[in-house]
Amino acid sequence: MRIRKLKTVYLPLAAIAAIAAGLALAFAWTAGLIGHRATTRTFLGDTLQHFDPGYRRAHGKGMCFAGVFRSSGAAASLSKARVFSQKEVPAIGRFSIGAEDPHAADTSTATVSMALLLSADDKSQWRMKLNNAPYFATRNAEGFLAQRKAFQPDPATGQPDPARVAAFFEEYPEARKLTEYKATAPWPSSFAGAEYNAINAFILIAENGQRQPVRWSMRPHAKLPGLSAEERANASHDFLFDDIKRRLADGPLYWDLVLQLAQADDPVDDPSQPWPATRRQVVAGTLEVTKVRDQTEGGCRDINFDPTLVPSGIALSNDPVLAARAGIYSHSYNARLREIGFGKATEAIGNKDSE
Repeated sequence: MRIRKLKTVYLPLAAIAAIAAGLALAFAWTAGLIGHRATTRTFLGDTLQHFDPGYRRAHGKGMCFAGVFRSSGAAASLSKARVFSQKEVPAIGRFSIGAEDPHAADTSTATVSMALLLSADDKSQWRMKLNNAPYFATRNAEGFLAQRKAFQPDPATGQPDPARVAAFFEEYPEARKLTEYKATAPWPSSFAGAEYNAINAFILIAENGQRQPVRWSMRPHAKLPGLSAEERANASHDFLFDDIKRRLADGPLYWDLVLQLAQADDPVDDPSQPWPATRRQVVAGTLEVTKVRDQTEGGCRDINFDPTLVPSGIALSNDPVLAARAGIYSHSYNARLREIGFGKATEAIGNKDSE
């Protein structure tokens, strides 16, 4: 009876298996992630051969953008980082979808992302990686791998094993929130209307040394509804990327950088636990995006958007998922540089174009 109930509740959410796999693939890129040394192939297995040379290992399909960040000055008292006091800061970034395949259909995933690099006039850099999900599934990096294993389809049924799913939720009960959220969240209709969240917590450090834990989001000025099931079924292969090009042809797009300030009892080191919406928020400034370019030509291709690379005035929290991300980004970045340097990326792109 218990297994039957689990099947009824969780198997309609079988699409979560794909989400779990994508998240796990990304986090698997750090060696020794679960306490022992392991090769990339140990985690990725046969999927390694499906990575196109020169492309990112996760969020492979993307587009570069350029723009400017204008500080409001409202966060200057919270952090000595120059980006919060400089009037205008050049910005370069990347829009992407949550698929490894750089040629995937835009309807293959409900995850959209923004990566961003802000370079201040004191030579400091602030790198961000933000997703449209409001929180991560599990409290630690090991949970991403456990989720992937739990939701892996049984070869006999083509569906996740209810017993494995039940065991996963027993070990990681916090994952229920994201599972339920993903099952009902609106499907993104445009990069322009998505709110992008850093998810991990960071620490702002003021001139006087005062420390303030924060999370931040890029909140869009554009208010756009999600796609209906019918619209998604009829959407073109590259509808998100075509849409952002059309919108920018009509003028710039804007996002506010919103800081959410934690209180003393908020779970700073657990990215699976959102803070109450009543927490104080500070609009630190506004990002203006003015143009996009193909990622094979735009300036974002060779940037490592490692979110642990922050300027003086911002420090990392003790979030274990945040700590794991540095190795992941470094591994992927170095692999891409080798492939581009040896010409494998150019060869692969040429082969794709000739198909």
